[in-house]
Amino acid sequence: MDGHALMNGFGFFKRLLGSQAAAEHRVEPQAALGARMLVVDDSPTICAVLGKMLRQDGYAVLKATDGKEAIELARSERPALIFLDIVMPGMNGFAVLRALRHDPLTRDIPIVMISGNPQATEQFYVQRFGADDFMQKPFDRDEVYLRIGQLVGSGRLDGRLPSAPVPVEALPALAAELSADELADIPDIAMPDAEVAPPLAGVAPLQVVHGIG
Repeated sequence: MDGHALMNGFGFFKRLLGSQAAAEHRVEPQAALGARMLVVDDSPTICAVLGKMLRQDGYAVLKATDGKEAIELARSERPALIFLDIVMPGMNGFAVLRALRHDPLTRDIPIVMISGNPQATEQFYVQRFGADDFMQKPFDRDEVYLRIGQLVGSGRLDGRLPSAPVPVEALPALAAELSADELADIPDIAMPDAEVAPPLAGVAPLQVVHGIG
């Protein structure tokens, strides 16, 4: 590893430790340390940004880029929380949500829907499709932590003990997927890609299981 990459690596871990120190002063609670979070989005950028945010708060991150993969991972890995994009090619987020809610293995997993598409956002609030919450793109780290904190506060997620920071020896593992340069290039705000609205009008409403309203 050259000096530039090494410095970038140190910079990443410094920001990671700094984010932990800031987390200790947040009002909202945190989910259990190491809790598995499944990020479902066909945008590699959103997956990278949201994954970085979650790792910086001590969570393990799983990623899926389409609906079928999301359902398979949810069934096999049983994540603590799923962040599920609405607008995806093929099986959209509403269809994935319906499948997860009708499966005994996954029906109780908290799900936060995400989208930057106005039609999909409106459809979500009109139908109340049974997700726990909704997060609109663009979003930042504080928004993500707020959603998690609300789920902990409502009892949908197990909370973290106040004295349970991410152990220093575990920090390199959080960055194992990418080089220091690649980590440094990941932005701190998740911006929406150009999304083409899917044909959502024909999707039948789903009875709310864990709705936000």
